[in-house]
Amino acid sequence: MERVVYLDNNATTMVAPEVLDAMLPFFKDRYGNPSSMHSFGGLVAKDMLRAREQVARLLGADNDFEITFTGTATESDNIAIRGILGYYKEKKHVITSTTEHPAVLNLCKQLEKEGYRVTFVPVGSDGVVDVEFLKNSVTEDTAIVSIMHANNETGVINPVEEIGAFLKERGIPFHVDGVQAAGKIPVDVNKINCDLYSISAHKFHGPKGVGALYVRKGTRMRPLIYGGHQEKGRRPGTENVSGVVGMGKAAELALLHLKDMPKVAALRDKLQKGILEKIKTASINGAIEKRTPNTLNASFEFIEGESILLYLDRKGICVSTGSACSSGSLEPSHVLRAMNIPFSKIHGSVRFSLSRYTTEEDIDYTLQELPGVIETLLTISPFWDNEKKVGKIF
Repeated sequence: MERVVYLDNNATTMVAPEVLDAMLPFFKDRYGNPSSMHSFGGLVAKDMLRAREQVARLLGADNDFEITFTGTATESDNIAIRGILGYYKEKKHVITSTTEHPAVLNLCKQLEKEGYRVTFVPVGSDGVVDVEFLKNSVTEDTAIVSIMHANNETGVINPVEEIGAFLKERGIPFHVDGVQAAGKIPVDVNKINCDLYSISAHKFHGPKGVGALYVRKGTRMRPLIYGGHQEKGRRPGTENVSGVVGMGKAAELALLHLKDMPKVAALRDKLQKGILEKIKTASINGAIEKRTPNTLNASFEFIEGESILLYLDRKGICVSTGSACSSGSLEPSHVLRAMNIPFSKIHGSVRFSLSRYTTEEDIDYTLQELPGVIETLLTISPFWDNEKKVGKIF
């Protein structure tokens, strides 16, 4: 493979060089336990505090103590939702949406098996949550509402501020999965009026294996696991100090580089324009205006998305056919199904996700190679051949 064009940044991102530099001392020189009483451990505790402050600033949180470090965003989601349900045991109703990440969606399906009633709020053809449906679904038995800020497959941004304001008036805990929003668009947990907000370091050029959960002061919840006093008892166990420090540095850089997101959006738009101009069977999935600046979900009708992925991989271009957590499945995207996109387009969907490290040369190369890949695959597609025979093309 002569070159790599990485357009799968919603799956994971490269660790920023500055982040790696910040982490390295904690593998060799600053290896103390932040819970230790001696000064060596105390120094590390101060480093943890700095990271907590950096993450708090990224989310617009009032205080660093509202940040709980976890192992992953999936863990953060589970701590948030089960934590609330554990405290409000008398309430048995949960509200989420049909397009959530598996971390929330599969948890809610499990909750149904445990006797909870779960309302799955539909989305429109643009992928945006139906807010009126959500509002009408709230009852006195509703324990928590969990809605993602931005979708991992389409980049579509949900109106979480409107939802948060509605729920705040009614005193209903609001959890937001912000994994695909933090570092890509401005986040302010106070404007959102959420009680809990989940993020993952490796989605904004931090290390894998560390996440965080914002927990608004005064939010009542039970721990998911029991052990020591770490992370205010919400996530006991010795902290992944190097990962936490890396996450803090990545958060600091992400906040600084939000100013670069218009450039990322311009490259995304160039890719979109090129695809639509060069490939007549292409279409775009999801809201065009209400989406993260780095994400483009396109369908190439009459072709399998997995085939496009594999052919592009031969060219050194890395893309995805959906969520990295479910891309091994042959099931069509639950996100696109919820948007009522035709199956012929769902099966040919590809996600391109950029980062601040994506270059114009990367986009030019992709637009150079992609049309040929689509043309090759169309020539061997039985679906395309059938459509030509019945005269439905062009």
